[in-house]
Amino acid sequence: MSERTAYERFVRPVLYRLGKGDAEVAHEQTLRALQFLGRIPGAAAIGARAFGGPGLARTVFGVRFPSPVGLAAGMDKNGIALRAWPAIGFGFVEVGTVTAHPQPGNEKPRLFRLVEHEAVINRMGFNNLGSEALAARLAAYGDLGYPLGISIGKSKVTPLEDAVEDYVTSLRRLYRYGDYFAVNVSSPNTPGLRSLQDAGHLRELLTALHAEAAALTVAGLAPKPILVKIAPDLTTSAIDELLQVCTSTGVAGIIATNTTIDRAGVAGHPLAGETGGLSGRPLAEISAKVVAHIHAETGGALPVIGVGGIVDPSDATRLFDAGASLVQVYSGLIYRGPGLIRQINRRLP
Repeated sequence: MSERTAYERFVRPVLYRLGKGDAEVAHEQTLRALQFLGRIPGAAAIGARAFGGPGLARTVFGVRFPSPVGLAAGMDKNGIALRAWPAIGFGFVEVGTVTAHPQPGNEKPRLFRLVEHEAVINRMGFNNLGSEALAARLAAYGDLGYPLGISIGKSKVTPLEDAVEDYVTSLRRLYRYGDYFAVNVSSPNTPGLRSLQDAGHLRELLTALHAEAAALTVAGLAPKPILVKIAPDLTTSAIDELLQVCTSTGVAGIIATNTTIDRAGVAGHPLAGETGGLSGRPLAEISAKVVAHIHAETGGALPVIGVGGIVDPSDATRLFDAGASLVQVYSGLIYRGPGLIRQINRRLP
């Protein structure tokens, strides 16, 4: 029996029953188990050898990644299981999205499985302990031994006109701990956030973040790449305008894509009407098209982290073929388990 089948037959049904089927309870219990795993001496190294593969390292935007397959933001928002993720084959991890102010997120229930479609709807709302708490946790960890991305977003209590300082505050607090920073302006679960993808707002935000990064570099910290995470729901012209802003402000790469508000891929499902962002299998084709467009539009000069819809190794292959330099997985773990990461790693050239 394959490992993937074992997960699907035995582990997944147990997880799905936790909390009377509440997906967030399963999420929290999984994180606690991984946190425990990360405390076992040598567990991460053993797992990395078992689930990874030789010759997978690559350097992207100046950062060396031991494997191009990473954990997407949203799974380990507060970084509680960072010692464990290499044990299931991840070559890098993105924590967050974290905000300047701690916040509980939206009301529960806020995480839903659409099993028939291998999809997830979430309206978590950036629930996190805040960037100050994350900085303290990362300081206690010390060197993780792999690249860490940090996704930063706007606090819900912060008015849109004060969003820039909110992002800058988190960048300042966390700058010494991240290997790259992802500017999340594309979550559908914080009111008004996606308007920050508009050219004027985005230019102001990125200019301020790069100015802060430059000041921190002058103060003695190493320069860190800043990336922008975009929505899959943008028109082609909007993506092109966004890319022009990113290129002119020195952005190091694009993360494509966040969750979608479109429901065409799950039409008719009883949970399709739940508000929030849709991820998983229905996003695979959309994300690949966006990645391919960015790669073509920039001539491959702007690296892309492809994310969205990876529930099978072929989905990751499609994103790499579209031009992605790295990929990230989240929803696929829910449906296929950790064996998925090993399968992707072993299919890589």
